[in-house]
Amino acid sequence: MEEDKLKQLIWKLTLNNAVKFGGTPNKKAIMGKIMRDRKDLRSQASTIAPLLEEVMEAIKQLNIEEQRKKLLELDPDALKKKDSNKEKKILPPLPNIKQGEKIVMRLAPYPSGALHIGNARMVILNDEYVRRYQGELILFFDDTIGSSKSQRSSPRAKYVLPESFDLIEEGLKWLGVNYSKIYYKSERLEIFYEYCKKLIEDGIAYVCFCEAKEFKDKYKLTQKDCPHRNNEIETNLLEWNNMLQGTYPETTAVVRLKTGMDQKDPALRDHIIMRISEAEHPKVGTKYIVWPMLEFSWAIDDHLIGVTHILRGSDLVKEDFIENFIWEHFNWPKAEFLHYGRLNFSGLSKNKENLLSKTNARNNIDNGTYSGWDDPRTWSLQSLKMRGIEPQALKDSLLDLGLSINAINFSVNWLYSKNKNIIDELSDRYFYVEDPIQLEIIEVPEEQYIAEPLLLPSKPEKGKRIIKVNVENRILNIYISKSDKDKLEINQVLRLKDLMNIKIEKIDKTDNKIIATYHSTELNREYSIIQWVSIDENIEITILKPDGSISKGVGEINLKDIELYKTIQFERYGFVNPVRKDKNSLFCYFTH
Repeated sequence: MEEDKLKQLIWKLTLNNAVKFGGTPNKKAIMGKIMRDRKDLRSQASTIAPLLEEVMEAIKQLNIEEQRKKLLELDPDALKKKDSNKEKKILPPLPNIKQGEKIVMRLAPYPSGALHIGNARMVILNDEYVRRYQGELILFFDDTIGSSKSQRSSPRAKYVLPESFDLIEEGLKWLGVNYSKIYYKSERLEIFYEYCKKLIEDGIAYVCFCEAKEFKDKYKLTQKDCPHRNNEIETNLLEWNNMLQGTYPETTAVVRLKTGMDQKDPALRDHIIMRISEAEHPKVGTKYIVWPMLEFSWAIDDHLIGVTHILRGSDLVKEDFIENFIWEHFNWPKAEFLHYGRLNFSGLSKNKENLLSKTNARNNIDNGTYSGWDDPRTWSLQSLKMRGIEPQALKDSLLDLGLSINAINFSVNWLYSKNKNIIDELSDRYFYVEDPIQLEIIEVPEEQYIAEPLLLPSKPEKGKRIIKVNVENRILNIYISKSDKDKLEINQVLRLKDLMNIKIEKIDKTDNKIIATYHSTELNREYSIIQWVSIDENIEITILKPDGSISKGVGEINLKDIELYKTIQFERYGFVNPVRKDKNSLFCYFTH
């Protein structure tokens, strides 16, 4: 391909990528697209790479509106919206719906913290299906309790966190999820006791005193019955009663279901359904010391609340087996199971240890590393709301994944792209200078200049911002960002956005001061454009980023009057959600 045509192609692809992802092109993604879609160019990778670097640098000098304009000059159809019905993956229909059957589904969060972006898929899929079939959605807090010994031995242990109940409901409200009623597992222990006793009476459950490792090594892996498996029903009922009365300490006795020691999967061989825990529960205290395992409690509750379809991760197939086993024993109708594959999230953090873990988040909140559940590093729904992520953007990005059983890599850039489509036309623009450096402009002819940038370039009817700067003794002092200062060259002519053109005369690295001379006021698109803020009138800005780092700088004076909790865009920087302000400062969460 001729170099001119190749360069034009790179310009189009790079501009398209930049506009899609907030103004910053991704080299790896662009190069990957070229190599994937253009087999004829694969042999020219060594030629394309430096051209791509050159084009990227040029595009980074343009703000998002200039990038859009340039892209449309090269490709007038580039920004036309595609048919959403063609793009959007349609969820498959729910299987085996009987004539006139009411669809009932449930959300089953474990209340160990706020719901995070990883939990959202389960919530959104259930909600979408219930809306489609005009069914009923039930919120069922799976607040069973784990071993008190594990909690004592490790501060990282998973346990019920009292504030989680409200945090989870807050997250569901933000997502617009409607549910008909709320249940708590901890209030249903007597029901589980009743059905456990029935299973013992029917001879398919027994009390086992084998130590866990002993059972695994001597019986489970060798497919042999343990000594307690064939005890008389009366003996098991007596031992069951002793468990309830607190005769046996934690870990010394469990109830096992006779699922079969010949099961192909060792995990399914005589599975535990009840065990002892001496831990205190935040809702019921120490009233109960025998607690159900997850699979057993769901086998009972899914039947009693009339669930028709159950959505769960593909890693929870074992739960399907246990539920089916119990339903068959009691001759109960079976619910339908649907599974979805694991989501592997990329782009959440540069810190590999910062995984989607409520326990990790809770520990960091407790030790003061995180400010709370709305800290962006938790990736909780509360933190997404605080950052200015729209719930519809999260819904759309996760629903587009469909119901694939295969593991899927999910980049948060896809969420940001969806969110940008929503907030871009709603977010007013303002100037922000990060790490401000003084710029002195000499030989300025007028005593005052007024910049009048549009509040929202795509909607000129919203009006303009007025920014006045005063000149004393033909000298104008302003702030520019350190990142812009580092790119300056002597004798370079550049434009201060919506204000004037200047020529760089001196860059003093010692005191970080720059001297420039006034050049002209007419707009010339050949000049690089940089943001600026008046030294005399500005507001201090603090921005909390998703990785917990802080950006500090100054913003234009008009920011004193903005509305809180409404996203804005700092031009050539990104979208932010302002959440707190006082007389001369503004605190924001970085959106993307």
